Amino acid sequence: MLNLFLTAFVAGFLGAGMKRPFLFVLAYAYIDVVGPQKVTWGFLAHVPVSLIAFACAFIGWMVADNKDGARFSPRQFVLLALLIYCGITTKLADFPVEAAEKWSWVWKALIFALFLPLTLRTKLRIEALILVMVLSVGVIVIGGGIKTLASGGGGYGELKLLVNDNTGLYEGSIISAVAICIIPLALWLARYGTIFKPSWMITLFAWGICFACILMPIGTQARTGLICVGVLGIMMLRSTKRRMTYISLVTIAGLVAMPLLPQSFTERMSTIGNHKADQSASTRLEVWKWTIDYAKTHPFGGGFDAFRQNEVVYETVKADYAGANNAVIAKDRIVEKARAYHSSYFEMLGEQGYPGLGLWLLLHLMGVLQMEVLRRRYAKNAPDGFGWVTPLADALQQAQIVYLIGGAFVGIAFQPFCYMLVGLQCGLSGYMGRIRRTVPPPFRVARKTSAPPVLEPAM
Repeated sequence: MLNLFLTAFVAGFLGAGMKRPFLFVLAYAYIDVVGPQKVTWGFLAHVPVSLIAFACAFIGWMVADNKDGARFSPRQFVLLALLIYCGITTKLADFPVEAAEKWSWVWKALIFALFLPLTLRTKLRIEALILVMVLSVGVIVIGGGIKTLASGGGGYGELKLLVNDNTGLYEGSIISAVAICIIPLALWLARYGTIFKPSWMITLFAWGICFACILMPIGTQARTGLICVGVLGIMMLRSTKRRMTYISLVTIAGLVAMPLLPQSFTERMSTIGNHKADQSASTRLEVWKWTIDYAKTHPFGGGFDAFRQNEVVYETVKADYAGANNAVIAKDRIVEKARAYHSSYFEMLGEQGYPGLGLWLLLHLMGVLQMEVLRRRYAKNAPDGFGWVTPLADALQQAQIVYLIGGAFVGIAFQPFCYMLVGLQCGLSGYMGRIRRTVPPPFRVARKTSAPPVLEPAM
């Protein structure tokens, strides 16, 4: 039954794109996030549905979309440079077969991020993409949240989401980080959305998704997710008007939740401060050291999956207490090979070298600054009809910073969802740039005006 439903849903989504070509873009975003071809076992599992949706989105834009004023932003040129550079390192990779396999989906993520801003010509389209991204992640986290509430989660690497596939967004640390990223976007939709207009039901649903997102670090027992929750909580202080009320509510919620958390979760989180007692954390540090040494002799990187040649040796230290003052120190010598980077920064350094890491950092730092400029420009006295710009820029900036902090502990440098955030940021900036170039000067100085808001073309 699930197989038939998903097949019909994807077919209907793509069919609707024949009338409204922008829906092909939304269909690709949904397919890339949820991966219905992984969930089903029938027709969708045997056709390249993602590639079909990607091709339809591009052809639909070429044939039917309005291209007036379409231009590449500086960030898109940086993204293009990163795409070309990754293509070159793939040709020269230390492991050509494995590198080609990763490149087969990385190029689509980068190309889609390049292409996406060209299609986001109206506020309605920007909102529609955000809605699809939030609901698509919601499809994954709602089920995971229910399982967490029912059983306290399955433990690290054990929580079963839609599929029994510990890759992509279905990997515990990755979904924990991405789930926290969408919280500010879900809250923005609840307040400023027009597709589903704000109401108590929409607000309740948005808070439900946010609650499910917060449950992901508990259900997956991923330390990355806990760090992301803390980072987002701090950043939200800036955009909260009643800060003392916010701090009080967060503190009360934490005190209430602590006794209810499963013991396995609290034990795992306690290893954040003592990496020598945890094999996973010790492995990461040793792999990072190996990557730094590798980059000294391979400054241009080793191509995708260059980690396959690493070998790390380290000791874990554990203390077993036999009494109040007696402890037995146990040391274990661990030898591991071909361990992944477990960090986006070291992933870029090892695979793409210093040039690739520089381009990647430039791309994301430009995004943080770009959203800060938009946020401040419309923070006070925004023109009529544009009060949503500052909150959206703030939400996108928060999502990106959560990604950048979470990415320090999980290898998501090329995660397609995160490049959709990049495309969204470029699309929002480009849209507001076109508005500022085409409306009278009162808009550009951000003064209140009695003129009607700018009418937007249909999707």
